[in-house]
Amino acid sequence: MNYPVIDEHVLGAVEGVWWSRRRSRDDVPALPPGAVYVFRVGGNYRQFPEGMVFDPSHADVIDASSVSLVDTRARLVEVERTLPSVSEADNFTVRASFTCQVTDPTLIARQGVIDVTVALRAYLAGDPDLPRVSAGHRVEEVNAVRREVTHRMTAYSAIVPPRVVGMSVEFVSAEVHASEELRDWEQKLRDERRSQELIRGQRDFETQDAHRIAELLSQGSDYADAFGIARSRIDVAQAAERIHRSADTESARREQAAEADRAHARARETAEAQMRRDVVLQLLRQMGGSDTYVDYHQVLEQVLRDTGGQLGSGGAGPAVAEVESGRGRPGPDDPRGRGAGRDAHDGFLTDEDDLLD
Repeated sequence: MNYPVIDEHVLGAVEGVWWSRRRSRDDVPALPPGAVYVFRVGGNYRQFPEGMVFDPSHADVIDASSVSLVDTRARLVEVERTLPSVSEADNFTVRASFTCQVTDPTLIARQGVIDVTVALRAYLAGDPDLPRVSAGHRVEEVNAVRREVTHRMTAYSAIVPPRVVGMSVEFVSAEVHASEELRDWEQKLRDERRSQELIRGQRDFETQDAHRIAELLSQGSDYADAFGIARSRIDVAQAAERIHRSADTESARREQAAEADRAHARARETAEAQMRRDVVLQLLRQMGGSDTYVDYHQVLEQVLRDTGGQLGSGGAGPAVAEVESGRGRPGPDDPRGRGAGRDAHDGFLTDEDDLLD
């Protein structure tokens, strides 16, 4: 870098008589902001008065053999030094920052300090103990090296302050960086970690969204429709039509279920009635084959009372008629047994209505 001497030019001699001697303006370069002219006149270096309008007829300008442009503004200058690590394959890089400002432009021009970083790098390299700070650390331990280097540079600059003739120089800070390969590797690891964190975050969001939707659906379709309408995802007319259609389907299902229940009840009643008829028929047949006198009217009345009168038509009537047609015998006191000339059908029921009399 060109600091603090920005530029240097050799000036030729000015011809002419003394009262008309003037240097051409093109011989002297333009002065940038924050800089001053320093002319070499003979063996001396003289600064052109700062803030004064350039005068090509000024004695120093006419008699100068060269001119230097010196930057007098304060600058922050950074220099680097390589430090070793435990591994010979890896190094640390320390970057030290200094504030610099020209205090004597003529002295700077005389010394020809074109690049102040040369002097500062020499100062940084002049600390023999700085490499020992990092030599015991691996390149991955860069944070520990940063702390130790900062402490060392602070102490070193306090004991041996940096000096550049004609300038004020102060140590500001020191930064330590690892090698390019390590930085690339750490960047890859960082990017991979961020990618994995992003994937985990997306999965967590999906899981939370799934739980929220499941909870929403568990509260019923009406709540889900209302949520969809609030989010403008479902049309109100479509939701109403679907609700009516669902209500009609549910009503039809309930009607079918009720009809099925009624049919089942009727079938069960029919089966129970048939079972009761079969039981009475079986009972009457067994009684008809017995030698003991049986009052069938009394038995029938008892059975009707026990069954609630639900034997049904065609149940006990034929059985009683069958039994009375010859299988049952009347008792000795039965008036039906008196007289041989009685009709063959005397004493038997001829109609089911007679059974109920």
